[in-house]
Amino acid sequence: MLTTIIIGVAALVAGAGLGKVLLMPAANKQKEEAEKEAGRILKEAELRAEGIRKEKELQAKERFLQLRAQHDEETNKRNQGVIQKENSLKQKEQSLNQKIEQTSRKEAELDSAKENLNRQLEILEQRKEEMAKAHQSTVKALEKIANLTADEAKQQLIEQLKGEAKSQAMAQIKEIVDEAKMQANKEAKKVVIESIQRTATEHAIENAISVFPIKNDDVKGQIIGREGRNIRAFEAATGVELIVDDTPEAIILSCFDPLRREIARVALHRLVTDGRIHPARIEEVVAKTKKQIEEEIVEIGERTCIDLGIHGLHPELVRLVGKMRYRSSYGQNLLQHSREVANLCATMAAELGLNAKLAKRAGLLHDIGKVPDDNPEIPHAILGMQIAERCKEHPVICNAIGAHHDEIEMTDPISAIVQACDAVSGARPGARREVIEGYIKRLKDLENLAVSYQGVEKAFAIQAGRELRVIVESEKISDDAAELMSVDISQRIQNEMQYPGQIKVTVIREKRSIAYAK
Repeated sequence: MLTTIIIGVAALVAGAGLGKVLLMPAANKQKEEAEKEAGRILKEAELRAEGIRKEKELQAKERFLQLRAQHDEETNKRNQGVIQKENSLKQKEQSLNQKIEQTSRKEAELDSAKENLNRQLEILEQRKEEMAKAHQSTVKALEKIANLTADEAKQQLIEQLKGEAKSQAMAQIKEIVDEAKMQANKEAKKVVIESIQRTATEHAIENAISVFPIKNDDVKGQIIGREGRNIRAFEAATGVELIVDDTPEAIILSCFDPLRREIARVALHRLVTDGRIHPARIEEVVAKTKKQIEEEIVEIGERTCIDLGIHGLHPELVRLVGKMRYRSSYGQNLLQHSREVANLCATMAAELGLNAKLAKRAGLLHDIGKVPDDNPEIPHAILGMQIAERCKEHPVICNAIGAHHDEIEMTDPISAIVQACDAVSGARPGARREVIEGYIKRLKDLENLAVSYQGVEKAFAIQAGRELRVIVESEKISDDAAELMSVDISQRIQNEMQYPGQIKVTVIREKRSIAYAK
């Protein structure tokens, strides 16, 4: 085995040496060919590098020539520009020389003219001295003749001229004032007539009753109720008198206050439509109707402001404007009157070149003092002004509200316009009726007198002021105190008020015990 391995190794060594001897010539031949190929490639690279070098040199020479040509061209252009500037400077220099020569000639002419002027001034001074001497001699001669000095004569002449000027000025002033008055009267009449013509409105006198139609007379029995309890509950809840008589298919609602009358009308319509009429239902429906009417008042105020184009009004003022719908002024609906005054004020202010929007706003708000039921002793103009000031209205509007009945002094022309338009609106034929205003005031005074007592919940003047119903709180007023209150109220009415006929005072005390089952 060992011998076999040694023989194999020797054979491998001998084969490797033999292979090397046999492959040596072929390797040398490949080496020579590679060296030849490398020399050929080196020569080609050198030739190519030489060609590229020559090409770059040519490109550099061409670029140099181009840059040189551009430089020469720019140099030529600059030289030409310099030559042109030199020529223009030469021309300017020539013109300046000409102007200098002309100025020198003019200076010489001015010097000669100055000398001539000085000579003339000397001659004038001499003549002035001669004239002064002649004037003095003339004045002395006149003083001797008139026995007056020059100052005295001058003073007399001045006084005479003053008197003539004053008389002429007074005559002219009188003519101007008379003409201005005539023109002002014409313009004022024109403005008022145009305003009235452009703001023509219908007039409706407020009544103290409303007629409620019913389908048949059977409904009257439901409204009256057992022994009249429904009518008593309805009148106590609304303060409106129900007159159920022989008038076919109609029930009359009587009350001086349009707001209470409207609440009663709507509530009665709901009760009749529903069919359930009893005291508890009446009180529930009346309470809901009052809330609905309050919402409608705000809607009426907002709609009025939108119709008139008045924006940014305080919510309290919007509510008062809506409440005007249920107030009257000498029988004239207060909201309709205020809308008419607002339109008249806007038209008149536009004709006079004043702020029409401010005038319209003041016209709408001028009677808001008539709406609140409190503070009856304050004039409505002053009360309205206080409300407007509290709502941060413009000072011009506040002054117009307070001054439209001359309670305060006017500070702006718009105040005069509001006063004039208020008079125009109330002076239309059929617009107002004095009797209804006094009647409503008497009934309100009756209610206010009763409400002034402690423990009185509410008071209603009904039957055209012939009866006063006073509802008291049962917890505060006993039966004996209620009887004494009725006597006391009747005595105060006799002593403090004027009224036709007699007034029945009814004090109502109702005890209610309420409990809830849970």
